[in-house]
Amino acid sequence: MARSFVVGPETVRMLELGHPWVIADRHTKRWAQARAGEVAALTDQSGRFLATALMDPGDRVVARVLDFAPLRFDGPWLRERLSQAQARRRQADLEDSTAYRLVNGEGDGLPGLVVERYGDFLLVQLYSRAWEAHLDLLTAALAEIVRPTGIYLKTRPRQTRDLAAKGQTGKLGRLVWGKQARFPLRVSENGLTFLVDLQEGLHSGLFLDQRRNRRDFMNRVAGRTVLNLFAFTGAFSVAAAASGASQVTSVDAAGAYLERAEENFRVNGLDPSAHEFLTGDCFRVLDELVRAGRRFETVLMDPPSFSTTRQSRFTTRGGTSDLVAQSLRLLPPGGLLICSSNHQKVDLADFLKEIRRGALQGGRDLRVLATYAQPEDFPYPVTFPEGRYLKYLVMEAGAEPRAPS
Repeated sequence: MARSFVVGPETVRMLELGHPWVIADRHTKRWAQARAGEVAALTDQSGRFLATALMDPGDRVVARVLDFAPLRFDGPWLRERLSQAQARRRQADLEDSTAYRLVNGEGDGLPGLVVERYGDFLLVQLYSRAWEAHLDLLTAALAEIVRPTGIYLKTRPRQTRDLAAKGQTGKLGRLVWGKQARFPLRVSENGLTFLVDLQEGLHSGLFLDQRRNRRDFMNRVAGRTVLNLFAFTGAFSVAAAASGASQVTSVDAAGAYLERAEENFRVNGLDPSAHEFLTGDCFRVLDELVRAGRRFETVLMDPPSFSTTRQSRFTTRGGTSDLVAQSLRLLPPGGLLICSSNHQKVDLADFLKEIRRGALQGGRDLRVLATYAQPEDFPYPVTFPEGRYLKYLVMEAGAEPRAPS
């Protein structure tokens, strides 16, 4: 029988509102020692049952709700949840794409667990140590339901921000079931080919949550000059070039990422030498482009939540306005500015405020043409606002400020 743990009044209120997390507080500090991965009942102080949760006592989120009803956590239960997640993907718009998210944590009733499909291989990512105790059960269930060639595991390390800033991520993935893949692995998205690696680094090399946004991007850039800031491995740049953009300039602080971007161009039959790849801090490169009198008909900025270089430290909260102001100096009237943010703690209203500050600073009008979020394979409960993290705005630049007479 599962042990019971009593939560405080504030957590009771959040659970009754359907939120799936228990955040560490003075009440959880009085809990008996729990094992990471233990399945337990959560109750209020009167003993009233509230939820069944997966325990992770060493984390800020000390318990994650599996269900708001009693359950038996075993193979049949897990296979049922995974089958439901797979059925949701059959309803998603995945035409011409072999890379997508199969399990999206809380959105599929498996909190702290992410599973992504890359062709015939799966990548399991654990955002909670609680799942480590159930890894054998999980891989067996995935193998039975999905029938992949191989399953790789990445446990998200603590202090990922510091590791990424120092370039010390290394080989974080390992094979846990099935056959080895040959990396880089080729996958399809929107009919294009991208190279991914399920072992090296924090990321595979392709951010799957932008799939639908890249398709929209492809429909807007034919015949245009495009500037892609924080280009990473060039997925948006490839999408632009393949859709007939006249010239694409990709900027990133990491030269290794831009080398991978050039490879992504080549595997799609695109000549990288017909385009431009600039290594450097985006603020510094923007300054240089402005001083050189460069103009672009479309500017895309999709920065990480943080970015540290020798020249500057960028955060979405507070850094977006400066990026917008500087980018507007490169755009003609009618040019497109596309801003994206994956910062979970910055909601759409706050993101728009940052963009507004940048527009006012740059002395330009900006008109929002479209607003998007993550695609259907990234579902989230309405009771879990943290699940709607991606913001993607397409905006049209107005007239340039008049020069003083």
